[in-house]
Formats: sequence, C-alpha cells, structure tokens
Amino acid sequence: MEAIDDYAMGRSEAETRRLTFQHQVYGPLTRRFFQAAGIGAGMKVLDIGSGAGDVALLAADLVGPQGRVVGVDMNAEILETARKRVEAVGWRNVTFRSGDVRALDLDDDFDVVVGRFVLMYVPEPATLVRHLTTRLVPGGLVAFHEIDFHFPPTTIPPSSLSERFQRWAIPPPGSPGPDMRMGSNLFRTYLEAGLPGPQLIVEAAAGGGEHWPGYELLSATLRSLMPVLEKTVGLDPAEVDIDTLADRMRADTVSRHAVHVMPHMFGAWSRKPGNQLIGGETGR
Repeated sequence: MEAIDDYAMGRSEAETRRLTFQHQVYGPLTRRFFQAAGIGAGMKVLDIGSGAGDVALLAADLVGPQGRVVGVDMNAEILETARKRVEAVGWRNVTFRSGDVRALDLDDDFDVVVGRFVLMYVPEPATLVRHLTTRLVPGGLVAFHEIDFHFPPTTIPPSSLSERFQRWAIPPPGSPGPDMRMGSNLFRTYLEAGLPGPQLIVEAAAGGGEHWPGYELLSATLRSLMPVLEKTVGLDPAEVDIDTLADRMRADTVSRHAVHVMPHMFGAWSRKPGNQLIGGETGR
C-alpha cells in the first residue's frame, strides 16, 4: 500500500515546537480522558500520529513498566525527537515506527489504540479506525481525542481580536483541509467503523494571565495552517501579522482580565466486540 501523508500542518521545526505547546495545554485533558476510558497498568498501547511523543509518554506513564507503547508517525524525523525524549526519561518499553499505519506490519495483540488530533486529518476516518481494530485483541479499546470548532476559541468577554482570530483560523464548513468538527463526528465514525457506540467525555482547556501557553499554541497553529488557508480561503498573511499575534493575544487577554477558552475536546472510547482479559479487566 502506498503511504499517504494526510497531515495539513506541515513538517518543520516550528511544527514540532507547536506540538510541545499543544501538550502543555491539552495534556491534562488527555490524561483524564485516558483514565476515564480505562487505560491502565500492564496494557499494550498503539499510539497513532505520535509526533514528538507526548501522547506516547503519557500512555507509558499510565501503563507503567509492565505495559508497552508503540508509536507510529509518518514523519521519521520527528520520531527522532520522540525517541530522545523517551530515552531522557528512562522508559524502556516505548518504541516508535515510521510509516503509514495502514501499511506497516504491526502486532495484532494491542489492548488499546489511541490518538490525539489524528482523525481530523484523515479523509476516511472510519476506514482507518476499522483497520486499527484489526490490531486489537477482542475487547480492546479504541480511544481518540479530537477537537471541535463548533465551539471556537474565544475570550470571555469577547474582543475584536478574538473575533478576527476565529475568522482567520476557522474555514467555512465544507472547505478543504482538516475536519474542524471531528470531535462531534467521533460517535458516527465509530459506528461506521463497526464499533459499539462510544462513551464520550467533553472538556475545554482555558487560561489567562501572562504565562499561559495557549497564546503561543493558537499563534503557532495558525502559522502552521497558513499555507493551506492562503490557498483554500485566501487568507492574507499581512492582515494576520503572525509574528506578533501571540503577544497581541496575551496583551488583549491580560489587559481585560479576561479568560481565553480553547475549542472543546471530545474523547470517545469503545471496545472491539469480543471478550478477553485486558489489563486485568474483562473486555465488554
């Protein structure tokens, strides 16, 4: 099968830094989601779209030294960053594979398959999820964490800058590019993949003050998307002035003692039909 790179954010050092900001903001939410889904000690986890390794490291912390994590990403270069981070913290049960997960020869005895901000970049997410279930034991967990711009980033109270950011960053429905409403599409995606209707958890990250990393995350996200938005919706980089955007958003929020609320994150989990002991629990 030919490898297909569906990622719209680009492959660069700047994108790697953006992923670091992303985990600072969303890491606590993903941890709570994984714990609610039942990911725990001794499990064998397949992490899709591993990037710089944040989700793989989080999963490793949850499954412990008796568990195992295998991360997959199309970008071989960024996986070198992930490997160095794993080595730095001393985990010996985390490995990474580069390539298209649909083409790689992977084990078929994983207890869990996970991903964050992955399905939104896939043209046919249900087909991918259906394929991934073949890598799971009977009763294995499918757990994806995806964003939804039905609930766009904003400040409370709103400002002219936050309203302009929404206009810049959120293409009209039906535009080419990532599915900006993947979060609320997860339930349907799981059903189309042949899974039981998933359980859902919904949270939104929020913050304010001088040191909140969300300003850098929003600016870096728009920077990574800029080439796609220029091409698809005619976004003018001069209007955005991306190099000063994070500082302007910080000043706007701090000066008004406002709170910045990020888009909602939907976590969905379901089990592959079947019945097998998984991490000490019976799959059901």
